[in-house]
Amino acid sequence: MVRPLKKRMIEKKPESDYFKPRGIPMSLLKESVLTIDETEAVRLADFLGMSHEKAGENMGVSRQTFGRIIQKARNKIADAIINGKAIKIEGGHYEFSMPEKYHHRAGKNKREFMKEKCRQPRHKF
Repeated sequence: MVRPLKKRMIEKKPESDYFKPRGIPMSLLKESVLTIDETEAVRLADFLGMSHEKAGENMGVSRQTFGRIIQKARNKIADAIINGKAIKIEGGHYEFSMPEKYHHRAGKNKREFMKEKCRQPRHKF
């Protein structure tokens, strides 16, 4: 029996969910699908420069599992660049982690919430 996949923790979805080579019509393109959790792995390891161990902790997986996720993501990105494919970002087994600095009442991070609160005039009674 196959072991069920553990959901990976991600901080946020990427800003864009589709990239394509310039000047090639969509009808002529093949796609490489990158999952949301693979994109988060690229963000942590390659963009933020985290070690695989630390990035794995952030995503709630082991270092070995993180290594497999990032390798799969890099292979898909390389395939898209080398072979002129579009990259579609969707799906995966993930859930959002709630950062400690997140302020649940305001729906914003704590720093933004406090800036807005400090800008408001104080009332004297």
